[in-house]
Amino acid sequence: MKSIHIKYTIIAALTIAIGFTSCKREDFLDRFPKDKFNDQTYFKSETDLKLYANQFYGALPVEFSTNDNASDNMAPNNRNAFLAGTYVVPANGGGWDWENIRACNFFLKRTATAEVPEAVKQKYNAEIRFFRAFFYWQKVVRFGDVPILETDLDEVSPELYAAKNPHKEVMDFVLKDLDYAIMNLGEPSSENRVHKYAAHALKSRIALWEGTFRKYHGLGDAEVYLAAAATASEAVIKSGLYDIYSTGKPNEDYRNLFIQDDLTKNKEAILASIYITNIATTGFTRTVSGSGSGFTKDFVRSYLCKDGLPYALSPLYKGEDTPAAEVENRDPRYAQTIATPGYVYTQNPDGSKLIIEQPNIGTSSTSTGYQPIKGRSSDPALFNANQDNIDRFIFRYAEVLLNLAEAKAELGQLDQAVIDQTINKIRARVGMPNLVLANLVADPNAIFPTLSLPLQEIRRERRVELAGDGFRFNDLLRWKAGKLLENPATITGMKLTPAYKALYPASQVANLPLDAHGYIRVYPNINNWTWNDRMYLYPMPLDQLTLNTKLTQNPGW
Repeated sequence: MKSIHIKYTIIAALTIAIGFTSCKREDFLDRFPKDKFNDQTYFKSETDLKLYANQFYGALPVEFSTNDNASDNMAPNNRNAFLAGTYVVPANGGGWDWENIRACNFFLKRTATAEVPEAVKQKYNAEIRFFRAFFYWQKVVRFGDVPILETDLDEVSPELYAAKNPHKEVMDFVLKDLDYAIMNLGEPSSENRVHKYAAHALKSRIALWEGTFRKYHGLGDAEVYLAAAATASEAVIKSGLYDIYSTGKPNEDYRNLFIQDDLTKNKEAILASIYITNIATTGFTRTVSGSGSGFTKDFVRSYLCKDGLPYALSPLYKGEDTPAAEVENRDPRYAQTIATPGYVYTQNPDGSKLIIEQPNIGTSSTSTGYQPIKGRSSDPALFNANQDNIDRFIFRYAEVLLNLAEAKAELGQLDQAVIDQTINKIRARVGMPNLVLANLVADPNAIFPTLSLPLQEIRRERRVELAGDGFRFNDLLRWKAGKLLENPATITGMKLTPAYKALYPASQVANLPLDAHGYIRVYPNINNWTWNDRMYLYPMPLDQLTLNTKLTQNPGW
């Protein structure tokens, strides 16, 4: 049974009513109102520090399987304005929100004189610097160069009129915060707060992003961050606390991993968001069932066959003329991520079942025919509005293994031992053949044909294992791979032959747009996205450029 104490730490994430207010539009950065917070009455105990830190937990990224809607993995009915090229420079807002960073700085300044033991200060300063690193990284991913602010500001602070710091300088600042967090955070505990291995996991993620971004965008000094990613990943592995979840059921374990109502004892969970019935729940099972989204043809083609070969090379491949043929003999994660014939859509308490016979095309269930089911429960009780109590990952061990494999490959340090420690442990869960470096063959449909074969397969494994979890667009950014979105298959769905189409009610499929080869076109008026390199960054909002003339617009905007 999950503890209510844990619940309130991680998901309720108490929003402390201590006088924070939103920014005035005429100001450059959000600031605290001086008249609504009395420093003399707070920061007097460890409880004060803990409650203040709780406000940031709700900002941590929780993994849901529709988080890849803005990428080549998924194509929702409501097309993404940024990918569609219709995003315009905002008059204000646009992600230029500094409230969380300012709140972190506010805390760090006040704890310098807080009336608590030094060890307690260091512990909660470490939590706050963990969050500040995360928030700053988000800013760099979105805007590139941003100002470094190490104190909370008021109306006359000169930093309000400062220029932006360079991307690399900001990320060095982020790395220092992460290293402080790692040094001063403790071991995992029943409180489910951030801990040293969660900090290592965040460093693994951020350092890999930064290292590869520097490499593929030509910024230089990539090796420092790639090495940091590898070291952080190895620290998690060497702790001995984590492992890949498996019960020896390759056709069930991957799906079951994401529909557990208690991750507190699951060794794959480095940090999880905990949900409890009638206390704090989500509506994910219900919403994903009618999300109007779907995995793309481009994504589906990334699944290997069960012999470990790409579909273009494997004699096991049965073609795309029917969903049953397409999934046959493929990586078992396919049928545990996407609703294919035989999927139990509803498992009723009386033992009766509703089984998917064919994809729910032409409905709100899916835009492409490849309906997401990863993280979706078949329990009808969880289908009720806001009654889903399934725990969700924030940091998962499999990601750390993938990070290590990629970092080692980018550093030129990849060998079979690293592959066995990482990729092959993940593949073993679903009974896929080991990746053997000496036996790799080129995929004729490779989307990264200029890369080494091992790196191609590591990226493929990442795409499949983390499908829907929200990593893909950031991966495309760091690899400078936005042009991949121009492949028409990134907005294309399943093949609908005349024979297969005849299995559906005419009213359901009569107006379904298809391309010349019979594939579902998600957006009838366009054949493919058009990538512009300015899209590697978002634009600065216009009001900030007007109010602070030292700020500059991002290239191309």
